Amino acid sequence: MCALNIVEQELLPAKTRIHMEDPLAVAKFSWDLAMRLDRKGINANQEIIVLCIGTDRSTGDSLGPLIGTKLSFCPENDINVFGTLDQPVHASNLKEKMDKISATHDKPFIIAVDACLGSMDNVGCINIGDGPLQPGAGVNKNLPPVGEVHITGIVNVGGFLEYMVLQNTRLNTVMKMAELIVEGLQKTLTQSGQQETRGF
Repeated sequence: MCALNIVEQELLPAKTRIHMEDPLAVAKFSWDLAMRLDRKGINANQEIIVLCIGTDRSTGDSLGPLIGTKLSFCPENDINVFGTLDQPVHASNLKEKMDKISATHDKPFIIAVDACLGSMDNVGCINIGDGPLQPGAGVNKNLPPVGEVHITGIVNVGGFLEYMVLQNTRLNTVMKMAELIVEGLQKTLTQSGQQETRGF
């Protein structure tokens, strides 16, 4: 990735929101994520892990595992993926998976990915932000924050009966968001020198 100049670094917001129907969504996603990685000094020698949180037992919460599965089937990228449909990372095993990452990887840079709920106007939007993700916050679960950069997809409306809302989320919305995020991650991480995908 090219180095950022000072003006670009100052212009990059703490969080960026991109709607999945934006025709330039993938380009905007890739540019924004690349700038965040560059600002944090990530280069081709830095090990990057994409931690995809969620479960296939709920349509709305399946965004993370769908992304992890799609990434793990992309042989042209060297992306360490945790969280797939086959081996999901969720509330019950998050600490165990984080312990495994710490034990088997030397200070990796973690990009955390998860679904979330939001306002009606923001459904279908993807957020990219600096700092850790607070998984489970939308459904009142107290889980440890994870990641140096986070990506969330607003899959449905929050504020009332969150579990039911996640269960009744349209699969079409989740699939579209997953495709966009996968394409954006591939584009960004391939440019940063990551070559072959590995799933865990």
